[in-house]
Amino acid sequence: MSYQLGLLDQSPILEGSSAVDALQQTVRLAQKAEEWGYSRFWVSEHHHSEQVAGSSPEVLMSYLLARTKSIRIGSGGVMLQHYSPFKVAENFHVLSTLAPGRVDLGIGKAPGGLPLSTKALQFGTVNDGQDFEERFLFLKKLIENSVDEDHPLAGIEATPIPPEKPNLFLLGASPRSAQLAADLQVPFVFALFINGDVKVLEESAHVYRNGYPDGRFLLSLAAVAADSQKEAEELAKDQKMYKVHLQSGRIVTVSTLEQAHAFGKQTEQSYEVEEQASYIIAGTSVYVKKVLNKFHASYQVDEFILHSPVQKVEERIRSFQLLSPNGSNDDYLTEEEGETYVS
Repeated sequence: MSYQLGLLDQSPILEGSSAVDALQQTVRLAQKAEEWGYSRFWVSEHHHSEQVAGSSPEVLMSYLLARTKSIRIGSGGVMLQHYSPFKVAENFHVLSTLAPGRVDLGIGKAPGGLPLSTKALQFGTVNDGQDFEERFLFLKKLIENSVDEDHPLAGIEATPIPPEKPNLFLLGASPRSAQLAADLQVPFVFALFINGDVKVLEESAHVYRNGYPDGRFLLSLAAVAADSQKEAEELAKDQKMYKVHLQSGRIVTVSTLEQAHAFGKQTEQSYEVEEQASYIIAGTSVYVKKVLNKFHASYQVDEFILHSPVQKVEERIRSFQLLSPNGSNDDYLTEEEGETYVS
């Protein structure tokens, strides 16, 4: 296998469970991911949500680093529009000083929640007017300890300076994000499980490779594996995504119809909601890995970050085990084939 596999966990609060259960399952999954040979384990940032418990990735990461030994732990990602790049750099320098060589800093452009939570995150703060690209560039300079001499904050250092800096990634789902990652020469992670449009993936991969041929291209996608094709498809069925088309032209993707209407109403703009099937690769581990091989060959994917929409605890764990680099899967594989299942 010429690519690596990592995991993204959103700490889902499944039916009949609590946030306590969800975070403990995240800890359990991180430990299993380490045992099964995954390259990295990332946690997400979602605000004011009853569906997921992960609202503060850097805090959760510190606990996961303490409960694991070797696997890289990261954010998938920190939503930089809300925060001071300096404070983000400090947080991740502390983590990297505690666990050198094991910390990933994935940065996302999305809000990570509805407009009300965005207002809450920025309430009482002073915004200096920087757009995302300026914030990201400043963060990169802080991580590299290379703030320009003509910068208004020349001489600033995000201490402590770790013995090994965190790995910086840009997360996105568009050619524009891919171009920014290429321009700044940082690894790029395309979120297919959010966008779901393979044509956009193709264009983004092309833009990134043309702009940064030596860059690292990662693909985050939803995958479900089970002992049979039928079981996998059953686990993956009925998964939807909802695109909110705002009057301003902005388009936002959310996971439930309720969130879609709440988002539209909180913007106080006119809006339309478009329902789409989620793009999910479902099948036996043999089948899913064949699909990954095709993506790898077509788009020069260096690493896949796997996300699971499965709403059952043990089946979700089992799916990640079946897809793991060195899990004990051989007794469970079948030769059954199938098509990519889009619920």
